[in-house]
Amino acid sequence: MSRSLRRGGIAAIAALAIASLSSCAAGNTPETLEVKPDNASATLGTDIRLNNIVVVTGDESSGEHTGPANVTVNISNSGTEPVELQSITVGTGATASFADDKGAALPAIVVPAGGALLLGGPGGPTAKIASTTVSVGGYVPASFGFKNHDKVETEAQVSPNKGLYKGYGPTAAPAAVPPKATAPATGATTPAAPATGTTAPAAH
Repeated sequence: MSRSLRRGGIAAIAALAIASLSSCAAGNTPETLEVKPDNASATLGTDIRLNNIVVVTGDESSGEHTGPANVTVNISNSGTEPVELQSITVGTGATASFADDKGAALPAIVVPAGGALLLGGPGGPTAKIASTTVSVGGYVPASFGFKNHDKVETEAQVSPNKGLYKGYGPTAAPAAVPPKATAPATGATTPAAPATGTTAPAAH
């Protein structure tokens, strides 16, 4: 083989290697792969960030869910003033009610300045929806209303009460137990009535 042919073959191999490397590099970019975050997030201004916005349903793994649900979201506040979350709306208008970790109703959720708060997690404040219709495994529109009429319109992931979100879903209220009626004991004897016709002791 002549030197010119050998040089041509080497050049062709090098060109193929460069082309394959270029295609790999292009294919691994997030734009090409369309990488999307698993959970929804949103921001309000430069200080408020809502991470992992999830509507947690019951134990079903898929399909349509109609009934109670909980909203969980991690809210961080990097500002110098506390912020007040006043409302959460899911879907076509289902609103959440807030409660503290003991179940007492709250008018709003306060996130301290420079801090963060997990809403809807075990042992913390909750956001409960009495009934909504959502598609498990999909997304649903969600709106977060803050004090001073600030609002965040976003989407929430819908997850069942399983895996990472086990214990985050709605729990049924315990059934009321009626008080037990106490029946009189059987075999009890009633005291005898005093005898009639008794004579008084004779006077002496």
